Amino acid sequence: MKKFRSYFLLILLCAAFSGLRSVGAKQASGKVTLDYVLSMMDHSGESFKSLTAAIEHIKYTAVVQDTSKETGEIFVRKDSKVRIDFQTPDPRTILRNGDNLYIYTPKINRVEEYNIGKNRAMVDQYLALGFGMRVDTLKKNYEVTMTGEEELDGRKAAVLELIPKSDDQKKQISKVVMWVDESSWLPVQQKFLEAGSGDYILTRYTKVLENLKLGDGKFKADWPKGTKVEKPRG
Repeated sequence: MKKFRSYFLLILLCAAFSGLRSVGAKQASGKVTLDYVLSMMDHSGESFKSLTAAIEHIKYTAVVQDTSKETGEIFVRKDSKVRIDFQTPDPRTILRNGDNLYIYTPKINRVEEYNIGKNRAMVDQYLALGFGMRVDTLKKNYEVTMTGEEELDGRKAAVLELIPKSDDQKKQISKVVMWVDESSWLPVQQKFLEAGSGDYILTRYTKVLENLKLGDGKFKADWPKGTKVEKPRG
């Protein structure tokens, strides 16, 4: 369950891209305000169709002070379809299509299939991270503050802190920290801090391209012949 929860949280994080687009705005001069950042992020979702990016996923486990890292590519479409192809250190594909979540590991020729329909309400809460959602919805589900600005990969980023209001959310995630690029109003890094453990998931996005044509085939659960399909109980 702990392994599934980590991947589940990652999928939620990635699915948050489902309303993003760059509005081509110039970087604001001087310090920006929270209201300004939220308004630009809110505006950026108007014409989004798809997104691709390089992804770096870092998982920190506090009890053993262990850090693991995976790198690969992410593909997102407006209809909440998400595919992540990790290449290093081991090939792995994570696919979300509707209520179905798949984790395919070619090394052992196995795919784990989960139905997340019963968790739809929780998924919707994580999708309300300000990406393609109205700002009032974001504020309804999170206490949102801006802690400052930082330079990340040579770009100025606004740093937002989101504290879940729902008790159910707080049992999973205590806080989300999000770095928003002030030239494109896209997130360049997000950190999910898991409740009560000290564990966290840090995800960075680079080489972001928007509104490329991503066909249905990219999000089809089509695995090589002979792949063993397992349906673990959630």
